[in-house]
Amino acid sequence: MMSGVTIGQAAAFLGVSVKTVRHYHEHGLVEEPPRDSSGYRRYGSDELLRLVQVRTLATAGVPLAEVGPLLDADTERFAAALVDVERRLAERIAELEERRATLHRLAEGDRALLPDRACAVLERMAELGFGPDYVSGQREALVLARVLVPGGFNAFLAQLERQLDDPEFVELAQRAQEAEQWEPDDPRIEELAAAMADRYLANPALLADPAGLEAWSRAATQYRLIDRHREDEVRNSARLTALTEARLRSAGAPVPRLPRG
Repeated sequence: MMSGVTIGQAAAFLGVSVKTVRHYHEHGLVEEPPRDSSGYRRYGSDELLRLVQVRTLATAGVPLAEVGPLLDADTERFAAALVDVERRLAERIAELEERRATLHRLAEGDRALLPDRACAVLERMAELGFGPDYVSGQREALVLARVLVPGGFNAFLAQLERQLDDPEFVELAQRAQEAEQWEPDDPRIEELAAAMADRYLANPALLADPAGLEAWSRAATQYRLIDRHREDEVRNSARLTALTEARLRSAGAPVPRLPRG
């Protein structure tokens, strides 16, 4: 009569499932023991030792495809392989920690998608009296700009910061919010576009700087995607932006991405 234990007993000793033991067999990591007269496979000390070794390496993070060669390696190769596994585990841990940090930032809203500087701009807009819809539109534009035009993102932020520092511009931008409630053919929209263009021309610092303008000019497709975002919801603002840009072009001014609610 053969000595040894059944696969169920072997799995219980190791603290794994029978399915896991069979998985090790399928990968060729542990040879299946012979069957006894009753047709059951019996695991002896050699098989149990190998199962312990495989389980230990797998639990430590070694991919199953590498476990076999690692167990068959000499002492020097084994030590070198463990160093490599440790390096990859460290990278994985760092990745998981970053994911956890992202989850924590999600609880803080904007900071999951935008840097602190951009969040400060959005907070200032709210403090200056811009409505939730306007701030939301700018938030989404910043998120898109950061991904679609990373080279022009900081320039876009700087442009917004300069605009918020200009009381006359802030007043015009707040009127632009009100314009969304006007009829599409309201003549005040063209008057407001003219006033905004004049303000840009009177204070060129409100426009994008050369580096930012170059980044946006190289990303025409991305610009259109961002500029047309939520266009159906803010048709008057979209028209106001288009009219303002047209006036700036007529005056020979470089046209950056202009903010739109």
